Order: sequence, then structure tokens, then C-alpha cells
Amino acid sequence: MIQARNLGFPRIGARRELKFALESYWSGQSGAVHLERTAWELRKRHWQVQIEAGIRVPPSNDFSLYDHVLDATFMLGAIPSRFSSGQTSDIDTYFHMARGDKDAPAMEMTKWFDTNYHYIVPEFEQGMTFHLNSVKPVDEYLQAERLGVHTRPVLLGPVSFVLLGKFTQGTLSQVAVLEAIVPIYRDILRQLREAGADWVQIDEPCLVLDLDTSAQELYRSAYRELLGSGTLPSVLLATYFAALGSNLQLATDLSTDGLHIDLVRAPEQLHAVLKALPAKMMLSLGIIDGRNIWRSNLGGALTLVRRALEVLGGNRVQIAPSCSLLHLPLDLDQEDKLDAEVRSWMAFAKQKLQEVSLLARAADEDQAAVNEIRANKQLLEDQQKSPRVRNTQIRQRVASVDEGALTRKSPYQVRARKQSATLGLPLMPTTTIGSFPQTAEVRHMRAAFKAGKLDVSQYEEFLEEEIVRCLRFQEATGIDVLVHGEFERNDMVEYFGEQLSGFVFSQHGWVQSYGSRCVKPPIIFGDVARPHMMTVRWSRFAQSQTPRPVKGMLTGPVTILQWSFVRDDLPKSETCRQIALAVRDEVCDLEAASIRVIQIDEPAIREGLPLHHDQWPAYLKWAVDCFRLASSGVSDETQIHTHMCYSEFNDIMDAIARMDADVILIESSRSRMEVLDAFRKVQYSNAIGPGIYDIHSPQIPQLAEMEALLRKALGIISPQQLWVVPDCGLKTRNWQEVKPSLDNMVVTALKVRTSILGTGSTLESAI
Repeated sequence: MIQARNLGFPRIGARRELKFALESYWSGQSGAVHLERTAWELRKRHWQVQIEAGIRVPPSNDFSLYDHVLDATFMLGAIPSRFSSGQTSDIDTYFHMARGDKDAPAMEMTKWFDTNYHYIVPEFEQGMTFHLNSVKPVDEYLQAERLGVHTRPVLLGPVSFVLLGKFTQGTLSQVAVLEAIVPIYRDILRQLREAGADWVQIDEPCLVLDLDTSAQELYRSAYRELLGSGTLPSVLLATYFAALGSNLQLATDLSTDGLHIDLVRAPEQLHAVLKALPAKMMLSLGIIDGRNIWRSNLGGALTLVRRALEVLGGNRVQIAPSCSLLHLPLDLDQEDKLDAEVRSWMAFAKQKLQEVSLLARAADEDQAAVNEIRANKQLLEDQQKSPRVRNTQIRQRVASVDEGALTRKSPYQVRARKQSATLGLPLMPTTTIGSFPQTAEVRHMRAAFKAGKLDVSQYEEFLEEEIVRCLRFQEATGIDVLVHGEFERNDMVEYFGEQLSGFVFSQHGWVQSYGSRCVKPPIIFGDVARPHMMTVRWSRFAQSQTPRPVKGMLTGPVTILQWSFVRDDLPKSETCRQIALAVRDEVCDLEAASIRVIQIDEPAIREGLPLHHDQWPAYLKWAVDCFRLASSGVSDETQIHTHMCYSEFNDIMDAIARMDADVILIESSRSRMEVLDAFRKVQYSNAIGPGIYDIHSPQIPQLAEMEALLRKALGIISPQQLWVVPDCGLKTRNWQEVKPSLDNMVVTALKVRTSILGTGSTLESAI
């Protein structure tokens, strides 16, 4: 019988139990025992859910208290020296690495391939001593065994671990790190075998990247050593997110016992893989989409499965999701308030596993399963015929967009002089990224309003009071360009999706972004348009309360697209153009309401890059065009900002420059301004605000630290280009952290500004 398997399961719990346990622990309201008990209960429950869905051998060690890459870092003892001198417990060291502490900044965080999940970047420094610091994979395997659940442990592969890391000090090389950690991996594999594990899944997602010859040799040498002589479990080498492409022969030469491939992102690779697969190697078919919430085309999937069976036979084929289900909500059965028709088109993590099991039974000619697949075909046909998914007027408007709609009226230098005269800002102006703390009171009032316990006038009066309080704080602090705080918003994408046509929303569709941070992505099921103004009411009110400029705050079309679950019956580029036109309408209405600074956040442009370089030009063309379509309908005097975070800019600078935003605000404090090198190399001429304050850490940045970062930035870009900002929005922080941090930021900006030009200098005079 064909085996149904799974690569990984959501961690946070159906009711975000892990999130609340983490935040309770971090705040000191509960201890490590409560946190570990919650984690244990979630693992136990999730194994049972998977077994009931038809997955006889679920994964273990796919659970994490914060991040699976951080888990690997901690397991290998790769703890940066700044965290290794204290007397704290292991769990506190683990969290300090992710979040920082009073003595040490957090490790860098960036996006996991082309997803909205963030991982903690391993750091390799000279003198680092690698050792087996944690046996978490063995412990969790044994926990499952004691429950009578046989699992397949999951490890992040050694080569991907090294390739995803950064070298911070000295001359330590990738080869040296691998030579140090591969014996530790062998030790873990040996311990797992002794504990009873017959198979271990080793994830090597970097195998789908464009690897140079040196990286390919890292794989060969590492796996020769890892899988040499000795009694070890059978190893499934798991790849996902793209085709193996030119690395196919490399992957099949690594002497693993099985290979997992992504046939959702790259169904075309099946033929080549079947030809290249060595005799006796098992093939795991990633046939169900682990990245999106739509029901699968089970008939099409079954065709691919049968093609593999013809070549390999049933004993060498497994069926699985394309990747870990980490990127999906847990259970559609909780969604009793979701639109019934649209809900019938969906499948969350539990339902995806039911699809995997159904396909396995259908491939074994189970007649009931075959009948269900026929019913699935009819459901998909009905979905395509639904009048709710297509709007002729929206599609005609998209088709009428020409090059003129993508271009500002004047080049940047002309716009910059006009904007400076209009806004009267000082040299190196200060601003924030947009949101301010979403306090318990704000969340309580929003919930009360949604529950009908507050009427519209009561709720709006509360929001106005919060906005005024936020403005007065910013004025007192000395910030130059203010924001209204976004107290009316639940999430930077969800808020807009709720006001656009073509979207629906789940109640419990939470997905982990990083640590305890969860998002509930909107669901785009049909054509998108803006029925009414979305933000103008609050921006107009905020601007009426202060003489200083207040930014209108919008989320950009690419980010709305990337951070939603997107319909799969239309090219993403087409849906993005629809969203761009909706945002453009809002931008023009903000300008008409006398808002002269408008920020269109696009943190997701970089993460949307295809993993193979030959696909980049097409993606960057439509992604940048969509930003320009959204932003180019305003006059020269209106200043357009954009914000990007946790991105590597070196390889996409031409696209960043083509966006032609007046001011780009970027995350840079954790990388110590490294990202600015990309802007220097291309002599980027527009304004830049590199973050000097890491908002993802609870630590208050000190004056000396901020000044060092700001002066480092000035060594790379000119003061005429420079804005002074935090890394990201302040929504997740509390006021006790935000107030002193922003005070320090403004004091730092004033000190450095004065040292350059003296007092009273404006940006206009500098330009």
C-alpha cells in the first residue's frame, strides 16, 4: 500500500496556545514548567490529529518554541559569544538569542525562502566551539514513542544550515563549520537509531537554489561523511519550494534512502526525477499544496502519482504535502462563520492531510476514494463557474493600464526640491514606520465594537482620543513626520482586505510569522476592487490635529498579495494589478484630503522572488510595475515613502531603484547597516531611512548604540539622503519600551544633525 506521510505540522495550536504561553513566560506571569507543559500538550494533540487524518507515521521535532533554525543552532552549540557568558538557564539563552537581552542584541532575522515565515539567522564566529548542546530531536521522538506513536524525526540539514547562516568574525569558512557539525549530526542520527527511529527526514531546501560548484561540493563532502559506515536510520532527503533543476543529479548522488520533491511548485520535474532516481531509492511526492488553503485538484494529482507508480511501483512511492504545513492554518472545521460557498473550496492543514490520505487510497484503487476524487472535480468546476470570482469591469480596467500610469510626473531630484519646500523638514528628518503599541485597551475596545457592545460613535471617539494622544507624544518627543498610530487596524494586510471586494476572512486561520507573532492572512477568492475610501477618514482627522505632516499609511499591492492566501485560478501578476489599482485610488484620495506624505509599505517584494534566478526578471517587472501603478498618480509635491524589512537588497537594486519611491525605509539595525552597501554600490540617489532601533527586541536601544549605527550609515550615504527611523512598526511593543526608545532616537538624530550643520538647518537648505 502506498504510504501517506507529512513533512511538518503547524505549531501554534488551534487557539494559538503556544503564542499565549510564550508571552506569559516572557512577561514573567508563568514559568518554564507551564511553557513546557503547553508545548507537550500541543505536540501530543497534533500527533493525534495527523493520525486521525490518515498519517500513520507523523513527523516529530517539527515543533519549536520559537524557530526550527534556531533549534538547530542551539542543538549544535553555535551560540554567539555575546550570549554564552551569563548564568541563565538554557531556555533563557535560547530566547535571548532570538529576542536579545539587556547586554546583547538579538541575532538577525530574515525570511524563510519565499515565505512570510521568519527564521533566526545562524552566526558563525572565529573560535566558536560546536558541540551537542541539545538532544531535542531524540527527546521528542521518545515522547511520541511513550504515547504509542511512531514518528519520523525531522532535522534541518547540515548544508542548508550553513548556507543559511552568516559569518560574523574572523576567517572561519563554510568547510570548517561543516567539518565541525557533521559529526554532531551523525551522533544525533545514531542516537535516534538507538531510540528506535527507522527513518529520519533531513530537510535540505537549499538544494532548490542556484548553487555554485563550491556549494555543490559542500553537499558531496558533507553527505559522504554523514552517511558513511555505521548503523543509522534510513534518510529521506526533503526538498521543497521549487524544482531541483540543475541540482537533480547532485541530490540523487548523496546516497540517501529517499528523496522528497515539490510537485506543486514544480510538477514538470517529475519526468526528470523518475529518470534520475537510483534503483531502490524511495520517492516522496509533494503533491498537495502546503502553502495555500484551496482544495487540491485531486484528479490532476492522481495522474502524477500514477505516473510515478508505473515507473517505481507502490513500495517506492510515498505521497505527502509539498512542504511542511507550518505555513497553513490548522483546521477548517473551526470556521463556522466563514462564507459557506467559499469555505467549500478550502482545505487547511488537517484537511490537506485528509487529501494526502485520500490520494494514497485512490492510488491503491479504493473505490470510495476514487468516487471522492470525482466529486472533487465537480466542486472545482462549480467554483470556476461561480459569478463571485469574476468581475468584467475590474478586468477591463486592468487591461486599459498604460505606461503613463506607471510614471511620476517629474524625476526624483525635481520632486525632492518641491517636497522640501512644501514640508520644510530638517536635515535627516525623523519619523516612524507607522504603527504604535496596540495596547490591551485598544484590543479590548476593538473586540467590544465587533461584538456590538460599542456603537460606531463610541468606538470612533475612543480611536480619536488614542490618535490625539499618539500625536501629542510624537510632538513632545520631537519627531518630524508623524503617524496616526493605526489603532483602528488589526493587521496591515487584513485591515485593507476587509475593505476590498474579492476577499473573505477566517476566524481562526492563524499562521506563525516568527516566535509568538501570528498573522491571519486574508483569503483572495475573486477579482479585487475598492468599493469605498479605506483610510482617508483617520488620516484627515490626524492631520487636522497637528501642524506637522502626518503620513497616510497604506500597505502596498505586492505585500497584500504575498501575505494573503491568493486564488490559484488566475496568475498572481493579474491579481496584483487589481490590488494596485485599488491602492492607487486610495493614494489619490489621500492627496485630495491634503495628506502630503503617503507611505506604501512593500516589505514583501523581496520575499516574492522566485528561487531560480532565471525567473526573476519577469517577477520583478510586474511587481515593480504594480508598486508604480499604485504610487504614481500624485503630484510632485506629494512625498511617497515605502518600507521594506528583513530583505537582502544587493541582487535586486535595479528593481528597488525602478520603484522610484521618494523615501525608502528599511530594516538594518540587526545587520549593523550591512544592507546599505547595496545602495552605495549603485549610487542610489533617492532618500533612505535605515532603521537604527530594533523593534523586535524588548531591549531599549542606548544612545551610544544608536549614534554608532547612524554614523555608520553616514559613512555609506549622504546626510541629504538620510532619514532616521526604527526598523519596523511599533505595534507589538509596549509604551514603556517605545517612549524611551523613540526619545533616544530623536536625541541621537539631533546630536548628529547638529554636529554636521549646526542648529536650524532644514532639508531644503541642504538640498
